[in-house]
Amino acid sequence: MISAAALKSMGGQLIGRLWPRNDEERSEATDAGYDLDRILTANDLCSGEDVFFSATGVTDGDVLQGVRYRGPGATTESLVMRSRSGTVRRVHARHDRSKLREIIGERYG
Repeated sequence: MISAAALKSMGGQLIGRLWPRNDEERSEATDAGYDLDRILTANDLCSGEDVFFSATGVTDGDVLQGVRYRGPGATTESLVMRSRSGTVRRVHARHDRSKLREIIGERYG
C-alpha cells in the first residue's frame, strides 16, 4: 500500500497479485474471500483520490539523506507527495534536541 500511494502520487501505476508463501497462507486468504488470481492495481491497494505519501530518511539511501546530528540539533530530509495535486516536496528540517527534551523528555537526548 505504501508503494501504491507513492506511485499514485507521481501518476505511476503498479500491478501485482497476492502470492501466499505456503498452503496455510493460501487457505487463510481464500477463507477470507481473497481471489488469488485477481490482478491488483495501485487503485485496488490505495483507492482514495486524495492520497498522501511521506518518508523521512533515517540512514543514508539513494533517495533521502539520513539523520545528521550537528551540535545541539539534528537535520532530517523527507519526501512528501500528494496524489490530488501531483505535488512532490522535499523537506529539509532542523531539529533542536534541547527543545524536544523539554517537551518530550530525555529519550531525545
